[in-house]
Amino acid sequence: MVTVKFPLVLVCVFLWIGFVSAISFLEAWLKFRAPGITMPLGLGIGRLVYSVLNKIEWVFAIAIILTMFLRAKPFFLPANMPAIIVVILILLVQTLWLLPTLDARATMFIAGKTPGSASYHIYYVIGELIKVAGLFIFGIGLFKTV
Repeated sequence: MVTVKFPLVLVCVFLWIGFVSAISFLEAWLKFRAPGITMPLGLGIGRLVYSVLNKIEWVFAIAIILTMFLRAKPFFLPANMPAIIVVILILLVQTLWLLPTLDARATMFIAGKTPGSASYHIYYVIGELIKVAGLFIFGIGLFKTV
């Protein structure tokens, strides 16, 4: 029999994976293929979508942290905790550095300026890949066989 010690955490983890996968790996590049979507319009949509996604991710992260620490016995947290710690650290870097930097570059482009070449998008995508992998590892670790 398989059980889940933290069902709310499990739901948050897999919803989080779904949000990031749908937006970062599907919507982000697909919107630019739609007829009539110009680069400035696509960037404006992206700024809005990623701003909201970031807030939703923090809701998931806080729900996971609070549930784990309020419901777990002291010093009895799952062995896969490093995975969620890495995920939250990536989210922190994205929130404090990458998203503001990408937002500023998008704003410049929308205003008609051409920002220089940079690898920020690549860093963001790599972060998203690691984040999804970390969430998956953490989520699978929540299942227990009894």
